[in-house]
Formats: sequence, C-alpha cells, structure tokens
Amino acid sequence: MSPEQFSAAVLAWYDRHGRKDLPWQQAITPYRVWVSEIMLQQTQVSTVLGYFDRFMDALPTVQALASADEDEVLHLWTGLGYYSRARNLHKTAKLIVAEHGGQFPQCVDQLAALPGIGRSTAGAIASLSMGLRAPILDGNVKRVLARYVAQDGYPGEPKVARQLWDVAERLTPQTRVNHYTQAMMDLGATLCTRSKPSCLLCPLKAGCRAHLLGRETQYPVPKPRKTLPHKRTLMPLLANPEGAILLYRRPPTGLWGGLWSLPELDNLTDLDPLAARHSLQLQQRRALPGLTHTFSHFQLAIEPWLITVKGETNAVAEPDWLWYNLAAPPRLGLAAPVKTLLKRAAAELNAGEMS
Repeated sequence: MSPEQFSAAVLAWYDRHGRKDLPWQQAITPYRVWVSEIMLQQTQVSTVLGYFDRFMDALPTVQALASADEDEVLHLWTGLGYYSRARNLHKTAKLIVAEHGGQFPQCVDQLAALPGIGRSTAGAIASLSMGLRAPILDGNVKRVLARYVAQDGYPGEPKVARQLWDVAERLTPQTRVNHYTQAMMDLGATLCTRSKPSCLLCPLKAGCRAHLLGRETQYPVPKPRKTLPHKRTLMPLLANPEGAILLYRRPPTGLWGGLWSLPELDNLTDLDPLAARHSLQLQQRRALPGLTHTFSHFQLAIEPWLITVKGETNAVAEPDWLWYNLAAPPRLGLAAPVKTLLKRAAAELNAGEMS
C-alpha cells in the first residue's frame, strides 16, 4: 500500500467501525484530550472511563486543576497507579496557566516539552483537539505499525523507536488527522490486539507484512524478560480508640511520591520506637491477610498488622502525619494497596474483632 492507500483504508474503517462515543470525544478540548491521554497511558479504556468522568466533574478546566490542592488531585487518581502521571498533570497545568495564559501551545514541540507529555501525547493533543498534522506512537499504534512493516527489534530501543517514528510520519495523512489518529488507536485497541489479533477484519491486512508472513503475534518484538526482585515490608495499621489509622505522607519524589501511606517497618520489634515517637501505647494486635503489589521493577510483599493504640491520638506533633478517619475519610491520595488495607482494617474494627 502507498501512504495514501494506507490512510484511506484506515479512515474508511473508522467511518464504519471507529469509536466515537468515549467521554473525551465529546465537547473536545485540548484539556480533555490531554487528561484522557495521560490516564490511558498503560491503563485500559474500561478502567479510565469512571476516573475520567470523576476527574472532569471535580476539575473541569486546566485552571481548576492548576489551583487544586495536590491531595485532591492524588485522591482523584487513587487506584490508577503510576502516580507520577498525576503529579506531572498538576505541575503542567500550573505551567500552562502561568506561562501560556491558560491556553495549550499549538505546537507539538512546545507541548512535548511540558512535564509528563512527550512526543506521542503531544501529537495526540495536537491532532485530536487542534487538527494539526502530528504523528503519534502510543502502545496501540506502535503495535499496528510494528506488525504492518514487520519491524525487527524491541521498540523500547532508541534505534527501533526512531524507525517506527519514521513509519508513523510517512503514513500520517495531511487531512482528517483527528479521525486518522483516533482510528489508529482504535485499530490497536479493538482489532490489532496483543494476543489474538482479528486480522480478517483488519483494513490493512492486504499490506501487513506480519500477516503475510503469518507471524502477527511475534511483533512487536517483546522486551527482554528480567526476573522481578522481591521485597518485603511490614505495615502497621495503628488504630486509635475513635477508629482512625495513623498515616504519613511519602516524599514528593520516588515510590508513591506525595501519597499518604502506612508506616513501613522491617519487623514487629520496630513498633516500639514508632509508638514512642508518637507517644502511643500499643494494645491488641492482629495479623491481617498479606498482599503482594507488583511494580514495574519489583514485587512488594506486604505484611499488615492491625494494632490498637492509646495515647495522644487527637493530633500528631509531626508534619506530614495524620489520623485517617475511616468513618469519614478525607480526600487524600492513597496508594492502591494502602486503600485496600484501610478497608480491611475498617471491616475488622466494625466487626468488633479488636475489642
């Protein structure tokens, strides 16, 4: 296929089968497209749907996001994971308001220079909301193009990525770029899927080299596998007589940056110094079911303990610590496993298991 035939086939398929009813496809603005694209990074559409609507209800404009507290932004993001996305979203909103008058730059290079955006997301914002000709290379499009040209090498390698960007640039049409961009993402999400591509329904099958070779699932070439290391931590849920749990805010950068979390200890003997630090008297303790949380670079085995305490539990003397009221929880950003453990603690305390 020539580039013109390629884009014509993609657009004809989009007109008949493309998705047109997603929330961020309604009342399109650069802000709505941007938020949706950041949420969709490494996250399925079905998961993002509810989060996007809640986020837009709470923070409908870039100005509202820029003026929001970080805790509110992280609270709205809780459960989506990869929390640096939310922190960069907040940071970028402030930059757009402060340095660009609240308007998104109408230039791919300027968009890509903003925190957390990058070339592909910049291309999506520019093409979907501004009608600018800008190629994209998100995970879905990368899979479609890698199969179409039978691209050798892992796309995460700079040389291979450059080759795929060249393909994307060559095939992106001059007109209807917004529909073409959406169509390419839809093709990857609905037909050219990772494990069971529906090649017989694909508008590109006649020119797809991977299909012609019968090697569709061998592209894109997967990342070389590495065994994930295992780490362990003990998380005490210190519950005061009112049923509140002691939490602390993690540093702004690094793992779960800026989120509220439970203390992390090596073993139970470390409980005494923690209790002394907060003038607490340890009472009953109960082991809760453990859980394992997988990060991109390691697995964390969490050993949770629910422990009742007495003492100075109306306030905390140190900044970045608080008593989290399980009955009327504040709007804070919580790491997903911490949110799960808080629910388990609430169930135990409500059942009177620790009385």
